[in-house]
Amino acid sequence: MSGPARSNLEGALWMIASGIVFSAQNAVVKELGTRLDSFEIAFFRCLFGFIAVLPFVLRGGTGLFMTGRPMLHVMRALVGVSGMFCGMYAVTHLPLADATAIGFAKPLFAVLLAATFLGEHVGWRRWSATAAGFVGVVIIVRPGSEIFDFAHVAALAGAFLVADVIVLVKKLQGSERNATIMAYFGIVTSIASFVPAMIVWQTPTAGEFALMVTIGCTASGAQWMALKAYRAAEASAVVPFDYTRLVFAIVYGWIFFAEIPDRWTMLGSAILVAATLYIAYRELAHGKQPRSEGA
Repeated sequence: MSGPARSNLEGALWMIASGIVFSAQNAVVKELGTRLDSFEIAFFRCLFGFIAVLPFVLRGGTGLFMTGRPMLHVMRALVGVSGMFCGMYAVTHLPLADATAIGFAKPLFAVLLAATFLGEHVGWRRWSATAAGFVGVVIIVRPGSEIFDFAHVAALAGAFLVADVIVLVKKLQGSERNATIMAYFGIVTSIASFVPAMIVWQTPTAGEFALMVTIGCTASGAQWMALKAYRAAEASAVVPFDYTRLVFAIVYGWIFFAEIPDRWTMLGSAILVAATLYIAYRELAHGKQPRSEGA
């Protein structure tokens, strides 16, 4: 196997591993959500996620926290933790496949936000793909039908907020180190999620506490694996494998929660995945790095 082919294979395997871990994290969130509130789960996810990356953050010393854009860091963290609340509520109250598929709408919102706030030029092809992607979302959520409820709204809100985070991170990356962004995100989200968690607090059992530690660690681990994938291989080779998360979500949902996606979810997901893949390839054609979950 040639060098590039070996690198692309390595990147694909890292991205598949990220999908397995990320989907497993969502399955654990769904299981915990049968007793604990999403706010409490999100607090522990923020806290333990920050603890997991703390050794790497501290390598930068106290100078790591020097920034000329503190309010932008705070805004990014607050928007991010709000998106986390929405995403966890959706995972808890929707089938895993539905929540995962709707989450893939974030590149669609990112196109809208990038054109509006970053002044990026968006050609008719990406606008068409974005419109098609939203058709797929509508098919999945079916507004006005008996299956549509607040959890679908939360899932869409979560995708929109994550897209906002992407725009804010792009602004920060012009002047800030990644470690600085991670440090402020971990601190602010842990503090911000603490208050709502206390309002709905239920003391977790030892088993539940262990699962929440797992969520924090696996979240950081899945993001690290995705970054490894992009470093190891060409972006065009690894982007399609990010969508294996939908396959793993279906498998976990079937095994652990007896969930079987209906034909409308499968149809809408296929349209949504095709649209977002096309958007990713158009971004690659214009020399941009695809927007990843870890953004």
